[in-house]
Amino acid sequence: MSEAAVKTKDVTPQISGAAKAADALQARLDAMTLPKGGFTAAARADALARLRDMGLPGPRDEYWRYTDPRPFNAPVPQPIPIEERAPDSPLFTDLDRLTLVFVDGAFDAASSDDLMLEGIEIDTLANADAQDSHWAADVYGKLETAGQNPVKRPFAVLNTATASDGVLIRVTGRPAKPVHIIHRRAREDADVSWHHVIRVEEGAELTLLETGMVGARSNSVIEVDLARGAKLHHITAKRAGHQKLGLSHLFARVGAEAQLKAFNLSVNGTLMRHEGVIDIVGDDAVAHIAAAVLGDGHVGPFHHDDTVFITHSAERCESRQVFKKVLKNGAEGVFQGKILVKPGAQKTDGYQISQALLLDERSQFLAKPELEIYADDVKCSHGSTTGAIDETALFYMRSRGVPYDRAIVFLVLSFLADALEEIEDETLRGQINDRLEAWLTRRAKQ
Repeated sequence: MSEAAVKTKDVTPQISGAAKAADALQARLDAMTLPKGGFTAAARADALARLRDMGLPGPRDEYWRYTDPRPFNAPVPQPIPIEERAPDSPLFTDLDRLTLVFVDGAFDAASSDDLMLEGIEIDTLANADAQDSHWAADVYGKLETAGQNPVKRPFAVLNTATASDGVLIRVTGRPAKPVHIIHRRAREDADVSWHHVIRVEEGAELTLLETGMVGARSNSVIEVDLARGAKLHHITAKRAGHQKLGLSHLFARVGAEAQLKAFNLSVNGTLMRHEGVIDIVGDDAVAHIAAAVLGDGHVGPFHHDDTVFITHSAERCESRQVFKKVLKNGAEGVFQGKILVKPGAQKTDGYQISQALLLDERSQFLAKPELEIYADDVKCSHGSTTGAIDETALFYMRSRGVPYDRAIVFLVLSFLADALEEIEDETLRGQINDRLEAWLTRRAKQ
Protein backbone atom coordinates (compact mmCIF):
# COMPACT_ATOMS: atom_id res chain seq x y z
CA MET A 1 0.00 0.00 0.00
CA SER A 2 1.39 3.39 -0.97
CA GLU A 3 1.94 6.12 1.57
CA ALA A 4 -0.68 8.22 -0.22
CA ALA A 5 -3.29 5.57 0.52
CA VAL A 6 -2.60 5.58 4.21
CA LYS A 7 -4.94 7.92 6.09
CA THR A 8 -3.41 9.59 9.07
CA LYS A 9 -5.61 9.45 12.16
CA ASP A 10 -6.71 12.86 13.43
CA VAL A 11 -5.13 13.28 16.84
CA THR A 12 -6.39 16.83 17.45
CA PRO A 13 -7.74 16.99 21.03
CA GLN A 14 -11.54 17.14 21.11
CA ILE A 15 -13.23 19.28 23.73
CA SER A 16 -16.25 17.54 25.26
CA GLY A 17 -19.59 19.22 25.76
CA ALA A 18 -19.13 18.99 29.53
CA ALA A 19 -15.74 20.72 29.29
CA LYS A 20 -17.22 23.51 27.15
CA ALA A 21 -20.02 23.97 29.66
CA ALA A 22 -17.52 24.10 32.53
CA ASP A 23 -15.47 26.68 30.65
CA ALA A 24 -18.57 28.80 29.99
CA LEU A 25 -19.50 28.70 33.68
CA GLN A 26 -15.99 29.64 34.73
CA ALA A 27 -15.96 32.54 32.29
CA ARG A 28 -19.27 33.71 33.76
CA LEU A 29 -17.88 33.51 37.29
CA ASP A 30 -14.58 35.18 36.34
CA ALA A 31 -16.51 38.23 35.16
CA MET A 32 -18.09 38.64 38.61
CA THR A 33 -16.81 39.62 42.04
CA LEU A 34 -17.73 36.84 44.48
CA PRO A 35 -18.73 37.99 47.98
CA LYS A 36 -16.72 36.54 50.86
CA GLY A 37 -17.43 35.91 54.52
CA GLY A 38 -20.51 36.94 56.48
CA PHE A 39 -23.62 35.03 57.47
CA THR A 40 -24.19 33.87 53.87
CA ALA A 41 -20.76 32.24 53.52
CA ALA A 42 -21.98 28.65 53.99
CA ALA A 43 -24.98 29.12 51.69
CA ARG A 44 -22.82 30.72 49.00
CA ALA A 45 -20.21 27.95 49.16
CA ASP A 46 -22.95 25.32 48.89
CA ALA A 47 -24.52 27.17 45.94
CA LEU A 48 -21.21 27.39 44.13
CA ALA A 49 -20.65 23.65 44.56
CA ARG A 50 -24.18 22.89 43.32
CA LEU A 51 -23.70 25.20 40.36
CA ARG A 52 -20.47 23.52 39.29
CA ASP A 53 -22.24 20.18 39.53
CA MET A 54 -25.28 21.15 37.42
CA GLY A 55 -23.71 23.72 35.09
CA LEU A 56 -25.49 26.47 33.19
CA PRO A 57 -28.57 25.52 31.14
CA GLY A 58 -28.49 24.76 27.44
CA PRO A 59 -31.22 24.95 24.79
CA ARG A 60 -31.79 21.19 25.09
CA ASP A 61 -32.83 21.45 28.74
CA GLU A 62 -36.54 20.68 29.00
CA TYR A 63 -37.49 23.90 30.77
CA TRP A 64 -35.39 26.00 28.38
CA ARG A 65 -36.72 24.46 25.19
CA TYR A 66 -38.70 27.61 24.30
CA THR A 67 -36.16 30.19 25.51
CA ASP A 68 -32.51 30.53 24.49
CA PRO A 69 -30.34 30.74 27.64
CA ARG A 70 -27.13 31.72 25.83
CA PRO A 71 -27.48 35.50 26.40
CA PHE A 72 -27.63 34.76 30.14
CA ASN A 73 -24.66 32.39 29.90
CA ALA A 74 -22.44 35.02 28.27
CA PRO A 75 -19.74 36.47 30.57
CA VAL A 76 -20.96 40.06 30.19
CA PRO A 77 -24.03 41.75 28.69
CA GLN A 78 -24.17 44.14 25.79
CA PRO A 79 -24.29 47.78 27.02
CA ILE A 80 -27.62 49.61 26.85
CA PRO A 81 -27.62 53.43 26.58
CA ILE A 82 -29.03 55.27 29.57
CA GLU A 83 -32.26 57.05 28.68
CA GLU A 84 -32.36 60.71 29.63
CA ARG A 85 -35.88 60.30 30.90
CA ALA A 86 -38.49 57.61 31.10
CA PRO A 87 -41.48 57.84 28.74
CA ASP A 88 -43.80 57.58 31.75
CA SER A 89 -43.70 59.15 35.18
CA PRO A 90 -42.65 56.73 37.95
CA LEU A 91 -45.37 54.54 39.42
CA PHE A 92 -46.74 54.88 42.95
CA THR A 93 -45.04 58.23 43.64
CA ASP A 94 -48.24 59.72 45.04
CA LEU A 95 -48.54 57.00 47.69
CA ASP A 96 -47.37 57.31 51.29
CA ARG A 97 -44.66 54.67 51.26
CA LEU A 98 -41.20 53.81 52.52
CA THR A 99 -38.77 53.94 49.60
CA LEU A 100 -35.57 51.94 49.15
CA VAL A 101 -33.45 52.97 46.17
CA PHE A 102 -30.99 50.65 44.44
CA VAL A 103 -28.61 51.92 41.75
CA ASP A 104 -27.18 49.18 39.52
CA GLY A 105 -28.14 46.71 42.23
CA ALA A 106 -26.43 48.54 45.11
CA PHE A 107 -28.37 50.21 47.92
CA ASP A 108 -28.33 54.03 47.78
CA ALA A 109 -28.89 55.18 51.34
CA ALA A 110 -28.76 58.88 50.44
CA SER A 111 -31.74 58.54 48.08
CA SER A 112 -33.72 56.21 50.36
CA ASP A 113 -35.99 56.84 53.32
CA ASP A 114 -35.12 56.07 56.91
CA LEU A 115 -35.45 52.31 57.29
CA MET A 116 -37.24 52.59 60.64
CA LEU A 117 -40.94 51.71 60.48
CA GLU A 118 -43.10 50.20 63.18
CA GLY A 119 -43.86 46.52 62.67
CA ILE A 120 -40.98 45.83 60.30
CA GLU A 121 -37.21 45.29 60.36
CA ILE A 122 -35.28 46.24 57.21
CA ASP A 123 -31.64 45.68 56.40
CA THR A 124 -29.60 45.37 53.24
CA LEU A 125 -27.79 42.22 52.23
CA ALA A 126 -24.48 44.03 51.79
CA ASN A 127 -24.70 45.53 55.27
CA ALA A 128 -25.95 42.39 57.01
CA ASP A 129 -23.38 40.18 55.33
CA ALA A 130 -20.66 41.95 57.24
CA GLN A 131 -22.03 40.11 60.29
CA ASP A 132 -21.43 36.50 61.21
CA SER A 133 -25.07 35.87 62.17
CA HIS A 134 -28.44 37.24 61.09
CA TRP A 135 -32.07 36.09 61.18
CA ALA A 136 -32.00 35.82 57.37
CA ALA A 137 -29.49 32.95 57.63
CA ASP A 138 -32.46 30.64 58.26
CA VAL A 139 -33.92 31.56 54.85
CA TYR A 140 -31.10 32.74 52.57
CA GLY A 141 -30.48 30.04 49.98
CA LYS A 142 -32.72 27.55 51.80
CA LEU A 143 -35.91 28.07 49.76
CA GLU A 144 -33.89 28.36 46.56
CA THR A 145 -32.24 25.01 47.33
CA ALA A 146 -35.61 23.36 48.00
CA GLY A 147 -36.91 24.81 44.73
CA GLN A 148 -34.33 22.90 42.68
CA ASN A 149 -36.36 19.70 42.87
CA PRO A 150 -37.62 18.32 40.53
CA VAL A 151 -36.50 21.04 38.07
CA LYS A 152 -33.00 22.51 38.16
CA ARG A 153 -32.83 26.30 38.11
CA PRO A 154 -29.12 27.09 37.66
CA PHE A 155 -29.40 30.86 37.39
CA ALA A 156 -31.08 31.01 40.80
CA VAL A 157 -28.15 29.01 42.20
CA LEU A 158 -25.77 31.43 40.50
CA ASN A 159 -27.60 34.29 42.20
CA THR A 160 -27.35 32.72 45.66
CA ALA A 161 -23.61 32.30 45.15
CA THR A 162 -22.90 35.76 43.78
CA ALA A 163 -25.60 38.32 44.71
CA SER A 164 -23.96 41.41 46.14
CA ASP A 165 -26.96 43.23 47.62
CA GLY A 166 -30.70 43.16 48.20
CA VAL A 167 -33.14 43.74 51.04
CA LEU A 168 -33.78 41.62 54.11
CA ILE A 169 -37.23 42.30 55.51
CA ARG A 170 -38.75 40.78 58.64
CA VAL A 171 -42.36 41.78 59.25
CA THR A 172 -43.66 41.45 62.78
CA GLY A 173 -46.84 43.53 62.54
CA ARG A 174 -48.85 45.51 60.02
CA PRO A 175 -46.78 48.48 58.84
CA ALA A 176 -48.78 51.64 58.21
CA LYS A 177 -47.47 51.95 54.64
CA PRO A 178 -46.03 49.78 51.88
CA VAL A 179 -42.34 49.31 51.16
CA HIS A 180 -41.34 50.50 47.68
CA ILE A 181 -38.08 49.28 46.11
CA ILE A 182 -36.98 51.57 43.28
CA HIS A 183 -34.33 50.44 40.80
CA ARG A 184 -32.19 52.92 38.85
CA ARG A 185 -29.39 52.69 36.31
CA ALA A 186 -26.02 54.45 36.26
CA ARG A 187 -23.80 52.29 34.03
CA GLU A 188 -24.66 51.18 30.52
CA ASP A 189 -23.09 47.73 31.03
CA ALA A 190 -24.36 47.00 34.55
CA ASP A 191 -24.77 43.27 35.15
CA VAL A 192 -26.95 43.21 38.25
CA SER A 193 -27.50 40.34 40.68
CA TRP A 194 -29.56 41.01 43.79
CA HIS A 195 -31.24 38.78 46.38
CA HIS A 196 -34.17 39.65 48.67
CA VAL A 197 -35.26 37.70 51.75
CA ILE A 198 -38.76 38.38 53.09
CA ARG A 199 -40.04 36.79 56.29
CA VAL A 200 -43.56 37.63 57.41
CA GLU A 201 -44.23 36.42 60.94
CA GLU A 202 -47.49 34.99 62.28
CA GLY A 203 -50.44 37.28 61.61
CA ALA A 204 -48.29 40.01 60.07
CA GLU A 205 -48.89 41.65 56.67
CA LEU A 206 -46.85 43.59 54.09
CA THR A 207 -47.34 45.23 50.71
CA LEU A 208 -44.08 45.25 48.73
CA LEU A 209 -43.73 47.26 45.51
CA GLU A 210 -40.88 47.14 42.99
CA THR A 211 -40.42 49.50 40.05
CA GLY A 212 -37.70 50.94 37.84
CA MET A 213 -35.10 49.55 35.45
CA VAL A 214 -32.40 47.13 36.53
CA GLY A 215 -29.14 47.10 34.58
CA ALA A 216 -28.40 45.92 31.06
CA ARG A 217 -28.81 42.38 32.38
CA SER A 218 -30.27 41.29 35.70
CA ASN A 219 -30.65 38.13 37.74
CA SER A 220 -32.78 38.36 40.87
CA VAL A 221 -34.02 36.00 43.56
CA ILE A 222 -36.70 36.68 46.14
CA GLU A 223 -37.17 34.15 48.94
CA VAL A 224 -40.44 34.55 50.82
CA ASP A 225 -41.27 32.74 54.06
CA LEU A 226 -44.84 33.22 55.31
CA ALA A 227 -45.73 32.02 58.80
CA ARG A 228 -49.23 31.07 59.95
CA GLY A 229 -51.79 33.70 58.99
CA ALA A 230 -49.20 35.96 57.35
CA LYS A 231 -49.98 37.98 54.20
CA LEU A 232 -47.74 39.36 51.47
CA HIS A 233 -48.86 41.45 48.51
CA HIS A 234 -45.98 41.73 46.05
CA ILE A 235 -46.39 43.95 42.97
CA THR A 236 -43.58 44.43 40.48
CA ALA A 237 -43.52 46.76 37.48
CA LYS A 238 -39.86 46.90 36.56
CA ARG A 239 -39.31 48.78 33.31
CA ALA A 240 -37.25 47.09 30.60
CA GLY A 241 -35.43 48.81 27.77
CA HIS A 242 -35.77 47.32 24.33
CA GLN A 243 -32.38 45.55 24.63
CA LYS A 244 -32.82 44.43 28.25
CA LEU A 245 -32.06 40.89 29.45
CA GLY A 246 -33.77 39.94 32.67
CA LEU A 247 -34.15 36.90 34.92
CA SER A 248 -36.21 36.84 38.10
CA HIS A 249 -37.01 34.05 40.54
CA LEU A 250 -39.61 33.88 43.29
CA PHE A 251 -39.26 31.08 45.85
CA ALA A 252 -42.04 31.04 48.44
CA ARG A 253 -43.03 28.86 51.38
CA VAL A 254 -46.62 29.50 52.42
CA GLY A 255 -47.66 28.42 55.92
CA ALA A 256 -51.06 27.57 57.35
CA GLU A 257 -53.78 30.16 56.69
CA ALA A 258 -51.21 32.43 55.04
CA GLN A 259 -51.77 34.35 51.80
CA LEU A 260 -49.36 35.19 49.00
CA LYS A 261 -50.53 37.50 46.21
CA ALA A 262 -47.88 38.23 43.56
CA PHE A 263 -48.42 40.31 40.41
CA ASN A 264 -45.93 41.25 37.72
CA LEU A 265 -46.30 43.87 34.99
CA SER A 266 -43.77 43.36 32.20
CA VAL A 267 -43.30 45.74 29.29
CA ASN A 268 -40.61 45.59 26.59
CA GLY A 269 -37.28 43.77 26.92
CA THR A 270 -35.36 41.65 24.44
CA LEU A 271 -35.34 38.51 26.59
CA MET A 272 -37.18 38.23 29.91
CA ARG A 273 -37.85 35.16 32.02
CA HIS A 274 -39.74 35.02 35.31
CA GLU A 275 -39.79 31.84 37.40
CA GLY A 276 -42.14 31.24 40.31
CA VAL A 277 -41.66 28.28 42.64
CA ILE A 278 -44.26 28.18 45.40
CA ASP A 279 -44.65 25.48 48.06
CA ILE A 280 -47.91 25.57 50.01
CA VAL A 281 -47.00 23.73 53.20
CA GLY A 282 -49.77 24.70 55.65
CA ASP A 283 -53.49 23.94 55.69
CA ASP A 284 -56.00 26.56 54.45
CA ALA A 285 -53.31 28.62 52.69
CA VAL A 286 -53.69 30.71 49.53
CA ALA A 287 -51.17 31.48 46.79
CA HIS A 288 -51.98 33.59 43.72
CA ILE A 289 -49.46 34.54 41.05
CA ALA A 290 -50.43 36.65 38.04
CA ALA A 291 -48.88 38.70 35.25
CA ALA A 292 -49.79 41.15 32.52
CA VAL A 293 -47.26 41.22 29.67
CA LEU A 294 -47.07 43.69 26.78
CA GLY A 295 -44.62 42.86 24.02
CA ASP A 296 -43.92 44.85 20.87
CA GLY A 297 -41.31 43.69 18.36
CA HIS A 298 -41.48 46.96 16.46
CA VAL A 299 -38.04 48.20 17.57
CA GLY A 300 -36.33 44.85 18.16
CA PRO A 301 -36.84 41.25 19.29
CA PHE A 302 -39.19 40.59 22.21
CA HIS A 303 -39.31 37.26 24.05
CA HIS A 304 -41.03 36.81 27.42
CA ASP A 305 -41.14 33.55 29.39
CA ASP A 306 -43.19 32.82 32.53
CA THR A 307 -42.36 29.48 34.18
CA VAL A 308 -44.35 28.59 37.31
CA PHE A 309 -44.38 25.54 39.60
CA ILE A 310 -46.87 25.43 42.50
CA THR A 311 -46.83 22.49 44.92
CA HIS A 312 -49.78 21.71 47.17
CA SER A 313 -48.51 19.87 50.25
CA ALA A 314 -51.41 20.58 52.65
CA GLU A 315 -55.19 20.39 52.86
CA ARG A 316 -57.87 22.89 51.81
CA CYS A 317 -55.48 25.19 49.98
CA GLU A 318 -56.05 27.41 46.98
CA SER A 319 -53.75 28.45 44.17
CA ARG A 320 -54.29 30.59 41.08
CA GLN A 321 -52.07 31.22 38.09
CA VAL A 322 -53.43 33.97 35.82
CA PHE A 323 -51.16 35.01 32.94
CA LYS A 324 -52.17 37.34 30.11
CA LYS A 325 -49.84 38.37 27.26
CA VAL A 326 -50.48 40.89 24.50
CA LEU A 327 -48.05 40.44 21.60
CA LYS A 328 -47.54 42.37 18.36
CA ASN A 329 -44.99 42.91 15.58
CA GLY A 330 -43.46 39.46 15.86
CA ALA A 331 -43.23 39.34 19.66
CA GLU A 332 -42.96 35.93 21.35
CA GLY A 333 -44.52 34.76 24.60
CA VAL A 334 -44.00 31.57 26.61
CA PHE A 335 -45.89 30.08 29.54
CA GLN A 336 -44.85 26.92 31.37
CA GLY A 337 -47.04 26.29 34.40
CA LYS A 338 -47.51 23.31 36.65
CA ILE A 339 -49.69 22.40 39.61
CA LEU A 340 -48.44 19.46 41.70
CA VAL A 341 -50.86 18.05 44.29
CA LYS A 342 -49.07 15.73 46.69
CA PRO A 343 -50.66 12.71 48.43
CA GLY A 344 -52.82 13.85 51.31
CA ALA A 345 -53.36 17.39 49.95
CA GLN A 346 -57.13 16.89 49.92
CA LYS A 347 -59.64 19.65 49.13
CA THR A 348 -57.09 21.39 46.92
CA ASP A 349 -58.46 24.12 44.66
CA GLY A 350 -55.94 24.76 41.88
CA TYR A 351 -56.63 27.02 38.91
CA GLN A 352 -54.36 27.90 36.02
CA ILE A 353 -55.05 30.02 32.95
CA SER A 354 -52.64 31.35 30.34
CA GLN A 355 -53.91 33.41 27.44
CA ALA A 356 -52.33 35.41 24.65
CA LEU A 357 -53.81 38.09 22.43
CA LEU A 358 -51.92 38.26 19.14
CA LEU A 359 -52.26 41.58 17.34
CA ASP A 360 -50.64 40.35 14.13
CA GLU A 361 -49.87 37.09 12.35
CA ARG A 362 -46.14 37.18 13.08
CA SER A 363 -46.39 37.02 16.85
CA GLN A 364 -46.60 33.68 18.64
CA PHE A 365 -47.42 32.18 22.03
CA LEU A 366 -46.08 28.84 23.29
CA ALA A 367 -47.76 27.23 26.29
CA LYS A 368 -47.12 24.11 28.34
CA PRO A 369 -49.73 23.76 31.10
CA GLU A 370 -49.43 20.76 33.44
CA LEU A 371 -51.32 19.08 36.26
CA GLU A 372 -49.88 16.29 38.40
CA ILE A 373 -52.32 15.08 41.05
CA TYR A 374 -51.87 12.40 43.74
CA ALA A 375 -54.96 13.17 45.86
CA ASP A 376 -58.51 12.14 45.02
CA ASP A 377 -60.61 14.97 46.51
CA VAL A 378 -59.43 18.00 44.57
CA LYS A 379 -60.68 20.64 42.14
CA CYS A 380 -58.00 21.52 39.64
CA SER A 381 -58.23 23.00 36.16
CA HIS A 382 -56.01 24.54 33.55
CA GLY A 383 -56.54 26.20 30.22
CA SER A 384 -54.58 27.99 27.56
CA THR A 385 -55.87 29.98 24.61
CA THR A 386 -54.41 32.08 21.83
CA GLY A 387 -56.43 34.38 19.63
CA ALA A 388 -56.81 37.67 17.84
CA ILE A 389 -58.98 40.71 18.54
CA ASP A 390 -62.69 39.86 18.60
CA GLU A 391 -63.87 41.34 15.30
CA THR A 392 -67.51 41.36 16.45
CA ALA A 393 -66.66 43.39 19.55
CA LEU A 394 -64.47 45.69 17.47
CA PHE A 395 -67.27 46.26 14.95
CA TYR A 396 -69.74 46.96 17.77
CA MET A 397 -67.49 49.64 19.28
CA ARG A 398 -66.71 51.22 15.89
CA SER A 399 -70.40 51.35 15.06
CA ARG A 400 -70.94 53.44 18.18
CA GLY A 401 -68.37 56.03 17.24
CA VAL A 402 -65.26 54.74 19.03
CA PRO A 403 -62.16 55.39 16.87
CA TYR A 404 -60.33 52.25 15.73
CA ASP A 405 -57.18 52.85 17.80
CA ARG A 406 -59.17 53.57 20.97
CA ALA A 407 -61.34 50.52 20.42
CA ILE A 408 -58.22 48.33 20.23
CA VAL A 409 -56.93 49.84 23.49
CA PHE A 410 -60.23 49.21 25.28
CA LEU A 411 -60.44 45.61 24.06
CA VAL A 412 -56.86 44.87 25.14
CA LEU A 413 -57.48 46.35 28.59
CA SER A 414 -60.58 44.19 28.88
CA PHE A 415 -58.49 41.15 27.96
CA LEU A 416 -55.94 41.97 30.70
CA ALA A 417 -58.57 42.69 33.37
CA ASP A 418 -58.54 39.19 34.92
CA ALA A 419 -54.83 39.47 35.67
CA LEU A 420 -55.21 42.94 37.17
CA GLU A 421 -58.06 41.74 39.38
CA GLU A 422 -55.45 39.76 41.31
CA ILE A 423 -54.24 43.10 42.75
CA GLU A 424 -56.42 43.59 45.82
CA ASP A 425 -55.68 47.27 46.41
CA GLU A 426 -57.90 49.36 44.12
CA THR A 427 -55.50 52.32 44.08
CA LEU A 428 -52.55 50.19 43.01
CA ARG A 429 -54.69 48.39 40.45
CA GLY A 430 -55.86 51.70 39.01
CA GLN A 431 -52.31 53.00 38.59
CA ILE A 432 -51.22 49.80 36.83
CA ASN A 433 -54.24 50.02 34.53
CA ASP A 434 -53.41 53.64 33.68
CA ARG A 435 -49.83 52.66 32.85
CA LEU A 436 -51.04 49.88 30.56
CA GLU A 437 -53.44 52.25 28.79
CA ALA A 438 -50.66 54.80 28.22
CA TRP A 439 -48.35 52.15 26.74
CA LEU A 440 -51.07 50.82 24.45
CA THR A 441 -52.08 54.28 23.30
CA ARG A 442 -48.53 55.23 22.36
CA ARG A 443 -48.12 52.07 20.27
CA ALA A 444 -51.60 51.85 18.78
CA LYS A 445 -50.45 52.89 15.28
CA GLN A 446 -47.13 51.03 15.17
